[in-house]
Amino acid sequence: MRAVYAESFDPDEPLAGLVVGERPEPTPPQGWTRVAVKAASLNHHDLWTLRGVGIKAEQLPMILGCDAAGIDESTGDEVVVHAVINAPGWTGDDTVDPGRSLLSEKHQGSLAEYVIVPKRNVVPKPADLSFAEAACLSTAWLTAYRMLFTKSGLRPGQSVLVQGATGGVATACISMARAAGFRVYATARTEDKRQRALELGAHEAFASGARLPERVDAVMETVGAATYAHSAKSLKPGGRIVISGATSGPNPPADLNRFFFLQLELIGSTMGTKAELADLISFLHTTGLRPTIDRTIPLAEAADGLAAMAAGDLVGKIVLEL
Repeated sequence: MRAVYAESFDPDEPLAGLVVGERPEPTPPQGWTRVAVKAASLNHHDLWTLRGVGIKAEQLPMILGCDAAGIDESTGDEVVVHAVINAPGWTGDDTVDPGRSLLSEKHQGSLAEYVIVPKRNVVPKPADLSFAEAACLSTAWLTAYRMLFTKSGLRPGQSVLVQGATGGVATACISMARAAGFRVYATARTEDKRQRALELGAHEAFASGARLPERVDAVMETVGAATYAHSAKSLKPGGRIVISGATSGPNPPADLNRFFFLQLELIGSTMGTKAELADLISFLHTTGLRPTIDRTIPLAEAADGLAAMAAGDLVGKIVLEL
């Protein structure tokens, strides 16, 4: 089968180890199923894998990809793949299982003609979403949903800042925050991207690091080192940063005095549960929201899509269609 995979690691030039080529078709073990992939979206997780983060050389070659929508071959149903693979027998919150992994960490990923997953990891694809839209749900949109509605503590009418407004998680945060009745601010590096943030639902958009009209109740943070200080300075006393990624670097200096004096909170958030994925799908159905797709490309152009994502040359998600 055709697949997009990491053949080697390079921390500085991640695309150097990328291959689009043939891999063996997977056979599902008992309790698993095979999905014929119709669409799969790109995530920064794919770039981290190519850099050798969270994976060992002996696991190569590794097919990339966390997200997919397609046909469950065991039932013939159209499905969305939930990317969090839990340890056998785990029954708690999917995201805190110490034995959990994501597709493309321990198990081959979804940027391929076929992917195998536990049967519990498929959910029905909403009929009113295309395969491309559905392929954006289980990483970026689910991550944003958990950040906003499980972790932030925000209530309708309160204020939220979304940093780096045009990434996959950020665009989802803006759209859902506006639909949920939050007052939404966003930052972006260019005027064009700030305009797109407004179109997505932000009430106001600002240059990166700019002073906001007010301090906010919460910040949705995925950028990391480049924006973290601004996030902390933008909070009201008692406010919270919810962080799910650090695309610009993971170790910013911590302004501890500000945190304890103003009683701020830094809350980590990773992916989301299968139950939250079902709630997200219901939320989209109720509100009419749809994932923002920057472009759809064929599998053969995966390197171009990953390069665009690494450069920040996108608004929303890049989707591979098979």
